[in-house]
Amino acid sequence: MINREIIRIKIVQLTYAYYQNGNKNIDTAEKELYFSLSKAYDLYNFMLSIIIALTKEGKRHVEVAQSKAMREGTEQPSTKFIYNRFALQLEENKMLNDFIAKQKKTWDDEPEFIKKLYTQITESNIYKEYMDKAEDDYTADREFWRKIYRTFIQDNESIDSILEDMSLYWNDDKEIIDTFVLKTIKRFEEKNKATQELLSEYDSEEEKDFARKLFRAAILNANEYQRYMSDASRNWDFSRLAYMDVIIMQIAIAEMVTFPNIPISVTINEFVDLAKLYSTPRSGSYINGMLDTIARHLVHSGKLMKHIEPRKKANDNNEKQ
Repeated sequence: MINREIIRIKIVQLTYAYYQNGNKNIDTAEKELYFSLSKAYDLYNFMLSIIIALTKEGKRHVEVAQSKAMREGTEQPSTKFIYNRFALQLEENKMLNDFIAKQKKTWDDEPEFIKKLYTQITESNIYKEYMDKAEDDYTADREFWRKIYRTFIQDNESIDSILEDMSLYWNDDKEIIDTFVLKTIKRFEEKNKATQELLSEYDSEEEKDFARKLFRAAILNANEYQRYMSDASRNWDFSRLAYMDVIIMQIAIAEMVTFPNIPISVTINEFVDLAKLYSTPRSGSYINGMLDTIARHLVHSGKLMKHIEPRKKANDNNEKQ
């Protein structure tokens, strides 16, 4: 699950913190990096467990409604929501239950929020259409929860606030974790029952190694990489650059130099996107130009053995019609 996109985000955050903290111990910082990555995996499990919490809330409502119906001799409430096949399978999932058993905080700590979210769901057209449909099978049950997650959980400021209070490590993780949760819902199969595999913490050992190498290269070669930046910023006062811009470019150069199989364009695009997220409004275009200039210098000087596309030449008539 932990892929290079998450790793780059964490390394930008941890490298910035490394320079801000007085105690610059790279071994300690590396342990903090891996801990931060493990917290992203915790969030993935935690967001899956919200489906279980909402199903339990539904059961409480149905039990109350059933008691009332028995007293008054009225029609019993539908149990379609609480017996949703996908939700019940998730509730029994061995991997998720192992995670829940080890956690101190659960969605049970947020009863008022879960009640409010459950009400929003049951008042929605998605819920009403699902409950009214004659179609009643596992695929429909799973698709219902995929729609609910995308509509009510994926972009939810209240959830963001709750997560921020629970863990400082989760501030910037939810957007990408949501994509993994939706991917997991889609890949569930009824036949797998409680043994359905969730996404593993790392896609491979290669990703874990990528995190360590990139972080260490960015820190240990900082002076060399910043010299490249200074040389490339001839028309700028390097000392006046936004500090986060320097950090982002430092890590980007480390990736270009350390990983021969990652194309230059991929590295530049990834870190330009991070600049838009973490730095100033103008940082993206500036960092794009700087990294392109640095990459060309390194390739032409033989310090970087990668292909780089030649710069596009303007036509002789300045793009005349």
